[in-house]
Amino acid sequence: MFIIGNFIEAIAVVVDYVLWAYIWIIIARAIVSWVSPDPFNPIVRFLHRATEPVLRPIRRRLPDMPIDFSPMIVIIAIIFLQRFLVKTLYQLAGSLG
Repeated sequence: MFIIGNFIEAIAVVVDYVLWAYIWIIIARAIVSWVSPDPFNPIVRFLHRATEPVLRPIRRRLPDMPIDFSPMIVIIAIIFLQRFLVKTLYQLAGSLG
């Protein structure tokens, strides 16, 4: 059973790294939005394509405000996933290993 435990632990590590990377992508998107970036810049386009599918539904549900709080809400949700899902996967791996 230790092989399954190690596999689940590896999944937990990968999920944790992917969630951290996405947090940094959202932060970069928020910082870029403070300036007037070139919309044809490949980095700006990547940030927009990577974050807009997640931010748009949240933005639609929030009332119109001068400050966009959707990146903060997504980051809080990701932190929740890290604390709940990743920690649960680690504990599951520990109980199997």
